[in-house]
Amino acid sequence: MEINKIPTRKKYKFQSYQELTILFFSIILINYISSYFFFRIDLTAEKRYTLTETTKSILKKLNDIAYVKVYLDGDLPYGFLRLKKGIKETLDEFRSYAGENIQYDFIDPTAINDIKAQKELQKQLYKLGLTPTNIQEKDKDGKLIQRIVFPGAIVSYGGKEVAVDFLKNNISLSPEENLNASIEEVEFALIQAIRKLKNDFGQKIAFIEGHGELNEWEVADITNALAEYYVVERVSIDSQISSLSTRIIDSTTQSVRVQNKYDLIIIANPQNPFSEYDKYIIDQFIMYGGKAIWLIDAVDANIDSLAYHSSIIGTIKNLNISDQLFKYGARVNPNLIQDVQCAIIPVNTAIAGNQPQFSPFPWVYFPLLLANTKHPIGKNVNVVKGQFVSSVDAVGDDPQISKNILLTTSENSRVLNAPVQISLGIIKQKIKPEFFTKSFIPVAVLLEGKFKSIYLNRLAPEMYAFKEIAFKEESFPTKIAVIGDGDIIRNHVRRLGLNQQPLPLGYDRYTGETFGNKEFLMNLISYMLDSKNFSELHSKEIQLRLLNRNLVENNKTFIQIINILVPVVILILIGISVTFLRKQIFSKKYKNHE
Repeated sequence: MEINKIPTRKKYKFQSYQELTILFFSIILINYISSYFFFRIDLTAEKRYTLTETTKSILKKLNDIAYVKVYLDGDLPYGFLRLKKGIKETLDEFRSYAGENIQYDFIDPTAINDIKAQKELQKQLYKLGLTPTNIQEKDKDGKLIQRIVFPGAIVSYGGKEVAVDFLKNNISLSPEENLNASIEEVEFALIQAIRKLKNDFGQKIAFIEGHGELNEWEVADITNALAEYYVVERVSIDSQISSLSTRIIDSTTQSVRVQNKYDLIIIANPQNPFSEYDKYIIDQFIMYGGKAIWLIDAVDANIDSLAYHSSIIGTIKNLNISDQLFKYGARVNPNLIQDVQCAIIPVNTAIAGNQPQFSPFPWVYFPLLLANTKHPIGKNVNVVKGQFVSSVDAVGDDPQISKNILLTTSENSRVLNAPVQISLGIIKQKIKPEFFTKSFIPVAVLLEGKFKSIYLNRLAPEMYAFKEIAFKEESFPTKIAVIGDGDIIRNHVRRLGLNQQPLPLGYDRYTGETFGNKEFLMNLISYMLDSKNFSELHSKEIQLRLLNRNLVENNKTFIQIINILVPVVILILIGISVTFLRKQIFSKKYKNHE
C-alpha cells in the first residue's frame, strides 16, 4: 500500500501547482482585458464614492490642470482626519475621470518651524478667503492649548484661483452633524470652485431699482459673490418696456420676437409703490421665461428708529404688488413674526445722562429662520437671520405650479397683525413660551411652473393691437421666489469718514457669528438658474451612524471582553474546522485509491 501512496501524493501536489498556475495567469489575463474598460463599483448604501453625472461631465472636459492645495494635514483631531479622508477620496475619484488634469497636495500650515513665517502664511490664507477655526487639545503636560486650523483649499485653474471652505458651522447642528454635512458637501464645493474658474455659467442677473430698493452698498457682498459666477447689473425700469426685454419686429411678417435681457431679476426690499407700467414690464419678463426673487417687507418697521424712540408703530406698507404676487401663487401677509429662537441686539442699559452701557438681549422680532433641509436649496444651510419678518402663504390651486416652502420660523413663534406697536420694553419681560404657540410659520416660498399673467383679461383692447408690447398670457416654464423679509439680503456697511466698507452678508456685528443668509441666497439663485445640475450636486447624503455613548459607557467592560475574546474564539474555531475538513477529505481520497 505504501508504494501506491507516494505517487498519489505527488499527483495531488502537481495538480495543486497546476491549478495555482492557471489561477495566477487567469488573474493577469483578466486584469489585462479589464484595463481596456473603465468601470467603478460603489457598494456603500448611500453611494458615497459615486460622483454625479454633472461632476463627471465637467471633469472630462477639463483642458488644463486644476491644482488643489488642501490646508488640512498634520496631527489633527479625529473629526478633521475624517474630513481630510473624505476630501482625499473625492479628489481621487476626480482623478479617475479627469486623469492628470486633477492634481492635489495636502499641506500642514503649522509645519513651518519659524513662528513669524507661520503667522504670515495664516494671514495670506485668510486674505485668500479661507476661514480659520480654533481647536483645543492637550499638550504633553495635560494643559489645554489652542491651535488654528484651516479646513479649506485653494483651487487653481487657468491662471486664476479661488478659496474653498469645507467646514460647516450650523449652530443648530451638533459637531458630529456639522462634520457629516461638511463631508457631504465636499464634491459640491470642489466642483463649484472649478466651474467658477472655468466661467461655466454666463447668465445675467439684474437688481431692480427705482422703488426705494436696497442700494448697491447694502447688497454689495451678495453682488460680489454673484459676480464671480454671473454678469450682475443694476436696472431701473422707469416704465421703459425695453429695460428688461428686447422686442424685434420682423419687417416681412410683422411678427414680434421677444428676448429677455436677463435670466433673473432681484427685487430687494422696495419702499415705494410700483406703477402699473413697471408691474406690467416685470410681468411680461416673467411670462417670457424670466426668473424673479421678491424680498418684501410687508410692514414698515426699522430697528434704527428704536435708537431714538423707545417704541414705534409698524404700519402696513403699500407697494401695489400684492395682487401680482397673489396671481402667481404667493401672499406676503401684513404681520410681524416673533420667535423664541432669535438674534441678539445691544441695548443701552445705562441711566439717562450717564455713559452709555450696552448689554445683549434677545430680540424676538429678529427670528433665526430654519431652511427646508428636504429641498436642495436648504440642505446643510445654517440658520438665516431675519429682521421684522412677515409670514408668506402659498395660495391658489393651479396644477401647473408647484410650491415649496424654503424658510420657516422655529417651533416656538407667533404672529402679530399690523399695525403693531414695537417697544424696546419687551426685552425687560421674560419670554413666556406659552405665548409662542405657532410652529414653523412659512416665510419664503418657491413657485415653479407656468404662470398666468396678472393682466390676463385686464389689458385694454388697443394694447393688444400694439405689436411692440407682444403681450403673452401664460409664461414659459419658470421660477419665482417670494420672501417675507427684505433685509435677508442686506449686509451692514461700516462707515469710516467718507469711506464705506460692506461687511459679509449674514455677519452679526454684535456676536461675531455668521448666519446662513448668503449661503441660502446663493443656493436659491444657483437652483433657479440651474436647477437640474444644482439638485444633482446637492443630492449626496451620508448617513451619520453614531454610537450610543450612554450604552457604551454602561457596558464598557462587556464590550471590551467581546472585542478581545470573540475574534480569538472565532479564529480558533475556523482553524479546528479547516483541519478537521482537510483530514476528512484526504482520508476519503486515500481510501478510494486503496
